[in-house]
Amino acid sequence: MKLSATVILVSDITKSTEFYKRVLFQRVLFNFGQNIAFEGGLALHLSDHFATLCNIDKNAISLTSHDFELYFEQKDFDSFINHLKSFNDVLLVHDVVEHAWGQRVIRFYDPDHHIIEVGECMETVVLRFIDQGMSMEETSIRTQHPITFIQNALLARKK
Repeated sequence: MKLSATVILVSDITKSTEFYKRVLFQRVLFNFGQNIAFEGGLALHLSDHFATLCNIDKNAISLTSHDFELYFEQKDFDSFINHLKSFNDVLLVHDVVEHAWGQRVIRFYDPDHHIIEVGECMETVVLRFIDQGMSMEETSIRTQHPITFIQNALLARKK
């Protein structure tokens, strides 16, 4: 068995589809009208339609939640932040923070207030630390990633 998709329920399929395409660069794989599948495994489903399919009361569906998040990674994090800040209608959970392990992240809401986190790829983080003069051992300790991960990031950069 394998996980095939992560499906989130939305109140307006068109608005949410456009948000994920414009803000997060998602590309539609299938458009079934009330259900949109993006490349990579994220899918949107119109909440009223989902309630009908599952034979549950549509009022039992709560779209605003703080009990999960969708997590994306971006190699060029600074470029993404500039892109994100060009949208006046995106509500931030918090601005950019740097975690103890060195990864920078930002969290914001989609149109139905699902939390989206975009984090800097850890390969980018380790390369940033190496470029700042940290040794592989120091980088490994700071990022909590093994030396082989750092070596692979360095090898990939050379290609």
